[in-house]
Amino acid sequence: MIDSMVIAALLALLVAPHVTDTAPCAEAARFLRTERHMLAEVEVDTIDDWRTKKRVAGCRITAAGGTEIGVNKEAVRFYELLRAAKWVRTPDPRDSPNEGSLRFRWEQSDCLFNINAEALLGTDAEQRVNDKLQVPAGQTRYQIFVMCMPAMAAAPH
Repeated sequence: MIDSMVIAALLALLVAPHVTDTAPCAEAARFLRTERHMLAEVEVDTIDDWRTKKRVAGCRITAAGGTEIGVNKEAVRFYELLRAAKWVRTPDPRDSPNEGSLRFRWEQSDCLFNINAEALLGTDAEQRVNDKLQVPAGQTRYQIFVMCMPAMAAAPH
């Protein structure tokens, strides 16, 4: 006889998104590390995506870097460079432009990029990248948090 707790645990595994890799984050992490010279850590994640109205398997990137032009101007430059690197806005992105968060697509991945002047999440990953980052004189530290998932159509409005 199977215990009801075992059945409940098995059912939870069947309905919960199972994250096994960080493939949706690969290009975003490469861009942050090589093009923006940031320290970046990639982790698996389950994302509650308001655009698709689904919980999806995905990944997150926690990054820290330095800028010589200030965080606000860096955010503008970052998104310009992202577009120049052939990232395109996700169709019907439903992002938060007034909060500095924009959603972009690379091939089969959708990534929501969030740029901040300081660490806001209090995660171990933020602590690790900030501990490793040596900000050169004349630069200001800034953070980027990215959530990536497989590209999907948006849910109807």
